Amino acid sequence: YQMYHALALLVVGWTAHQYPQASFHIAGWLFLAGLLLFSGSLYVLALSGVRWLGAITPLGGVLFLAGWAVFARQCWKQQ
Repeated sequence: YQMYHALALLVVGWTAHQYPQASFHIAGWLFLAGLLLFSGSLYVLALSGVRWLGAITPLGGVLFLAGWAVFARQCWKQQ
């Protein structure tokens, strides 16, 4: 998921540069926060064994979904 959302973050950044609406920037921040919480919590859990970080992982997934929703909505509005 990290690779796909890193690519999505690049696409959102390019799109935000072409169409400077705030929604594209919000989508980018949601993807970034999702990457940090989802992937970051899994890395820390795997490397350190801190079990409570596993509870943060679904929040990162929700931020991914929110980022996709904001990005899709704004792309739809651009047409």
